[in-house]
Amino acid sequence: MEAPAKPTYHLPILLEQDEDGIYVVSCPSFKGCHSYGKTVEDAMENIKEVIQMCIEEDQSDNQNRFIGFREIEFQLQS
Repeated sequence: MEAPAKPTYHLPILLEQDEDGIYVVSCPSFKGCHSYGKTVEDAMENIKEVIQMCIEEDQSDNQNRFIGFREIEFQLQS
């Protein structure tokens, strides 16, 4: 008897670089799902661990539903 196949997730990741050059990653599908790394590759590996924990903690269907990213342009009011 074969073990059931593990689900594959396709999740959005937001990648930023802070003022110290550290890469900060977030998965908006889960509240509080953030990590970081000195390189993009490190940050991406680290967020996988955090996503795993988020999935294990939240087995419900209460995950945020990813819609998309948008950019906004505006000028500050004086």
